[in-house]
Amino acid sequence: MKPSSVSSKAPGKVIKTLKGYYTYIPNPLPPKIIWSNDLVFLLADVGSSLVRLEEAGKFIPVPQGVIQPIVRKEAVFSSQIEGTQTSFQNLYRYEAGQTTFLEQVTDIQEVKRYGEALNYGVERIKTLPISMRLMKEMHAILFTGGEGSHSTPGEFRQTQNWIGRPGATLMNARYIPPPVNEMQHSLADLEKYIHTDSDLPEIIRVALIHYQFEAIHPFLDGNGRIGRLMIPLLLINWGVLSQPLLNLSVFIEKNRTEYYDRLLAVSQKGQWQEWLLFFLQGVKEQANDMILKLNAIQSYRVAVQRIISVDRLKKKLTKVVDYFISTPISSVTQAVEKTKLGNFSTMQRYFDRLGAYGVLREISGGQRNRIYQADEILKILEN
Repeated sequence: MKPSSVSSKAPGKVIKTLKGYYTYIPNPLPPKIIWSNDLVFLLADVGSSLVRLEEAGKFIPVPQGVIQPIVRKEAVFSSQIEGTQTSFQNLYRYEAGQTTFLEQVTDIQEVKRYGEALNYGVERIKTLPISMRLMKEMHAILFTGGEGSHSTPGEFRQTQNWIGRPGATLMNARYIPPPVNEMQHSLADLEKYIHTDSDLPEIIRVALIHYQFEAIHPFLDGNGRIGRLMIPLLLINWGVLSQPLLNLSVFIEKNRTEYYDRLLAVSQKGQWQEWLLFFLQGVKEQANDMILKLNAIQSYRVAVQRIISVDRLKKKLTKVVDYFISTPISSVTQAVEKTKLGNFSTMQRYFDRLGAYGVLREISGGQRNRIYQADEILKILEN
């Protein structure tokens, strides 16, 4: 990273360290924002989409059941950005006890830890403000016990890190965040900004905070994942959403190169306008997509209720269907443990009845430890 790559409009400064390499130190938030017509109109659209998303989430009769597949999808795509190879479907197959794809187990466990960190954060912000402490606690969940345990789980870095292509060094890295002492000052400023009242719309503040956290890059590893975890937590904390309904990692994964380029362009050229438009477009697309998914799940649930309405076990079967909304691939044993609707034989009977109605399909092909899939629910959630 060279001083010549940073223009006078950059929201920060480049300093030369005693070891001869240059690092970037971002200015404290907020920057001066130019409210172009494009930004104002898109912000209005995003606000409307988020309101409708919150309403759609509250309308569905099984909101808690829907949240976990949303969390898992966010976990899958956020982890894919970092190079994991597992899929949404394989995560559920693994949790159901199907381990024929052993080469993906490490990636699957990494994705599971991301979901656990997000669930932890949603509960933790009920008693702990969004803070550097919370970020470290979630980082510990992400990396403790995994291959990333070398990345000092739950601790900010004590050495310099950098961003670049494989083989890049401090002398030719694409971006080098603040050295440790400056990093600590920047984190303190960021935490202060999070807790300071502002006239800026909440979603604009989220976009600014996400950039700032990535620019500071306070962990040896996992900065992208922690930065993306902060997005739904901030939206919940500020009352924009009541649940982590927004899967922004899906948009970022789809536009990965542009995402990194937009972040770097802020640091180098002060292109806040372009970054905000990119971020807001992602929020709009994913909010609208999630509204469609929630509505589709509700429509399918009503359709299934109609099909099973003549069954004397319709109330129990409806509860099993609701379980499959949260867990579209499951073993009988797994369902017994999670639903408490009966013993193995009873649950097997429910599965068989739903299979006869075309709601479930056995996918393992074995006589024992069979695994069932709700094809239509999975299709809605996965697409």
